[in-house]
Amino acid sequence: MLEIHALHVSYGDKVVLADINLDVYKGEVVALIGPNGAGKTTLIRAASGVLRPRAGRICALGQDITRMPPNLRAFRLAVVPQARQLPANFTVYETALLGRTPYLGWMGRPDQQDHRRVVWALERTETLALENRLIGELSGGEQQRVLLARALAQDTPILLLDEPTAHLDLRHQSGLLNLVKELAREQNLAVLMALHDLNLVALYSDRVALLVDGHLRATGAPNEVLTPEYLIESYQVPLSITVHPEYGTPLILPDGRNTRP
Repeated sequence: MLEIHALHVSYGDKVVLADINLDVYKGEVVALIGPNGAGKTTLIRAASGVLRPRAGRICALGQDITRMPPNLRAFRLAVVPQARQLPANFTVYETALLGRTPYLGWMGRPDQQDHRRVVWALERTETLALENRLIGELSGGEQQRVLLARALAQDTPILLLDEPTAHLDLRHQSGLLNLVKELAREQNLAVLMALHDLNLVALYSDRVALLVDGHLRATGAPNEVLTPEYLIESYQVPLSITVHPEYGTPLILPDGRNTRP
């Protein structure tokens, strides 16, 4: 579904990603992890077509996205960005409706199908009750859920998320990630999301891709990647990793006894 092969990305002379090979299949959630500055956001931006790679290929449904015009890419990939750049004077409904832009006819008028999809997206993200509120009046967490609603309204087979749980409280973190995983199963979405919270990664991802200094250090199931061998070396911090008593997933905690201030 999403294929990333031999990807190199640079900002000027600075190499940010080198020789990245990663596939995301339909129906699965792949979590992208790594310390700050590892290149997670850059990889999401490259996969979305915003950044042009220095070398390598990024294919969506078998087609190279770097050779697609933006309007065609918009039928294949939807993005929930990290930075909220939402129009403050738009309502929540109008903002979610922006996700339907690729489907609008030459007159730019949404039809009943567009409105049905927007209502569905708002319902699934628990933001329908906010539909008439202005974006500028919302909390950071509410805006983050509206961003997801906009992406769901776009109705694409590939979903890219950059820190989607930022600014969300515990309830909405769980609700959002449960929804993402549920939709991946229901609609055969290929989901690539960057996350910092490793315990959320353990609970909600099917596979994990660990980025370190712009290189893909490891990929595999959560219990294969979320190990002391990989994480302590990559994050340069003492960690205690055990098995969650209820879920059987890795449980990662800072080892406070050995951490210096």
